[in-house]
Order: sequence, then C-alpha cells, then structure tokens
Amino acid sequence: MATIDDVLGAIDAGQTAALERLFAFLSIPSISAVPAHFSDCERAADWLAAELGVLGFEAAKRPTPGRPMVVGHIKAGRREAPHVLFYGHYDVQPVDPLNLWRNPPFEPKLEAGPQGEQILARGASDDKGQLMTFLEACRAFRQFGGPPCHVTALFEGEEETGSPSLAAFLADNAKELKADVALVCDTGMWDRSTPAITMSLRGIVGEEVVLTGANRDLHSGIYGGLAVNPIHVLSRILGALHDDSGAVALPGFYDGVEEVPQEILDQWNALNFDAVAFLRDIGLTTPAGERERTPLEQAWSRPTCDVNGIVGGYVGEGFKTVLPAKASAKVSFRLVGKQSPERVVQSFRAFVTARLPPDVKAEFISHAGSPAISLPVKNQALRLARRALETEWGKPAALVGSGGSIPIVGSFKRELNMDSLLVGFALEDDRIHSPNEKYERTSFHKGARSWARILAALAA
Repeated sequence: MATIDDVLGAIDAGQTAALERLFAFLSIPSISAVPAHFSDCERAADWLAAELGVLGFEAAKRPTPGRPMVVGHIKAGRREAPHVLFYGHYDVQPVDPLNLWRNPPFEPKLEAGPQGEQILARGASDDKGQLMTFLEACRAFRQFGGPPCHVTALFEGEEETGSPSLAAFLADNAKELKADVALVCDTGMWDRSTPAITMSLRGIVGEEVVLTGANRDLHSGIYGGLAVNPIHVLSRILGALHDDSGAVALPGFYDGVEEVPQEILDQWNALNFDAVAFLRDIGLTTPAGERERTPLEQAWSRPTCDVNGIVGGYVGEGFKTVLPAKASAKVSFRLVGKQSPERVVQSFRAFVTARLPPDVKAEFISHAGSPAISLPVKNQALRLARRALETEWGKPAALVGSGGSIPIVGSFKRELNMDSLLVGFALEDDRIHSPNEKYERTSFHKGARSWARILAALAA
C-alpha cells in the first residue's frame, strides 16, 4: 500500500513534466474581461476538462450565461472517505501596460530570482499556478490508485470580473457540488518560509451618494455665499464619518463586531509584523485607523469605512469659477464578524439624510454587499490542515485574516452551507494584477506537496 512518502516522491520526480503542463496552461490568454479573449477562456476550460480526465475525473465544461465552468468528480477508494470541493479560477487579469513586461505575458518563462527560480507569466500566481498545485497532487495520487478523499473540482472563468454567473450556478447545482469542506487556493503564505491558513475574510458594502442643489451649475461670483454648494455639504458629511479616535461614527456600525480570541491575538503578535516597513514600501510612515488597535487587528479583524472617490464641479484643465449643482462620492465599508450589510447601508443613508440642509437632495446607488466570513478556530479540517502544513514546511502555519473579500467563500457558505479552508502559496511580491507577475518555483513544488499532505490528513 502506498504511503504519503511515495506520493511526495512522485511529485518530486515529476517536476519537469509538471512545469511543462503549467506552461501550456499559462500560454492560453484567458482574459475574462476582454471580449476578444472569450474564445481563449473556452480553450482554457477545455484544457482543464481534458487534464481532469487524464487524472481519472469524470469532467466536463459546463455552460453559463458568461464564461463556462469546469466540473469534475473522482471517488476515493474508501466509501467513507471525506468529500472535498476544490475551487480555482482559470481566468486572468488584462496585461496592460504591455510595455512594462520583461517577457511577453503569455509566453511563460523560468528566470532566476533573488530567492530562487521564478515562473514569469500572467496568471502564474493568480490563479493558474495555485490551481495546478492541487492537480499535481492529484496526479501523484493517481499513480497509486487515486486520491484518498472524494474530490469535486470546480473551476470558473469569471472570478476576475466579479463571478456574475457563479451564484446561480451554485444554486442550480447545489446537490452535485455539496461537500464536507471547500478547499480554496486563491490566498498566500505569511512569508516565503511560513505557510498560512486564512481564517477570515472581510465582507463589503459599496455605496454611491449623489447630492443635488440648484437646477444647474451657477456662477460663483453671482451666487456664491447665497446658494448652497453640494461639494461643501458632501465634504462635511464625509468628514463626519469618523471620530477623532479613527472609529467609524455611523450609529450601530459596530453591532455584530466580535473581539478576536486571545489565542489568535497572541499568535498574530508572535508574527512580529513590521508595520513601519509595510507602510514604508508605499511611501507612508504612520498607521491610521482606530488608534487603540494593532496594525494586524486593523487589517484583518476590524471594519472600515473609506471614501474611494469624489466628483463635483469643474475638474478639467485650468480654472472655472463654477458653483456645482451636483457632487458625488463612492464609499466602501469592509465588514467583519456578524455585521449586516443591509443595516450598514441603512445606517449610512440615514446618516447622510439627517445632515442635509434645505434645498439639497440625496440619491443613493448601491454597488455591492456581502457579509464577512470566518472559519471557527476549533474546526477539525483546519486543525488537520495546519498539522499537515507544519510537517511540510517545518514550522507552524500562521492563522491569518484577510482584509479583502473572496466572494466564492461567502457563496459556498450561503448556497451550500459549507465552510472553506483557504490555503495558498502566493507571496506578497508576486505582482498579481501587475506587469511581470510571477510564482516562485518553490511555491509550485511545495504547494503540490502540501496539498498531498492535506488530502492525506483529511482522509485519515
């Protein structure tokens, strides 16, 4: 009977061929945001369905109103083995500006980096390289009879455009896709030698507010001081969104915000995060936000309110003494814990409306809304995966939060009532969404070994 060491040995021995397969996948320009590349998305989906078939999966490309899904199923040797759903996406971001790439973005290249070899191509880290780490683990198990868990693979082609077809697809195929736990590879390491499991993702609310005063733009010399200026009104309202301590001032905003367990806070503190160095990289010096919270608390476990854009009056070249009829702002809220997106929207709109002077009207436009997601600390899959990662990397996996949002994780919870285990091997300097995206050769190799260990641990 094969052991995990046999499987890991197969992964090690197959690295040359694994890299060739990854390069073939990376060479497909599957840019979901650009209609000219829709046929390439079809090609990428066909490529994945064929690869799953080689690995013993019953797999097919499935149509959606947008780019297709790829779904595959394979059974373990034991009927009572756990069932996992592995998710990844085959679509990639546009490559602009093209002139900043050192190499054509869809001609993958292996090059020397400061810490070892790097795979350079669009999608190398987000998400084709990450996706392929799991398939390479499944390939190694194939040599010894197949994976130790029942596996469903779900690959989508619209993640980079907001996954517009995903919710309906999950709802229509819930029975087929339901598993014990979802495995999501669209995350990263804590640093290049420390693996990580992402425990929480912040939710999001996006609101746009448009204030209107006079029925047309006015001459500021004739009407200035007499007619209300919507930019002034909007500025006062936006300035009141935070108090002097950096906290968000909306009534009820912190309802549902839970304190992080002390054991997790202690672990975060042990990571020795250097906030000064982190900010220095972007030209800043001092942490903002809630003053009594540590930088990692602010980034991973606290809700936020940010003004993302303001428009009003004349913004062209030169100067125009106009008193504008309209002013608008886009405001986003990152949510944590049990905060309700609907209640945050209601509170924001009431906050704005209560501060409107006579003659100013407000219009609200909703852009997004999804709650935060968190994995319980005592989750069994989390415990087993963490132990498997520690065995592979030689140090405990960091249990981290994420300030961002991954909509699929919320969809898995809402549509399938399924928790997600977020394990990825990307690094902060992988330049995802930017020119010269890369994936470390070590991430690709040890990522496959890590998934093999996790599947074995879950099965045991």
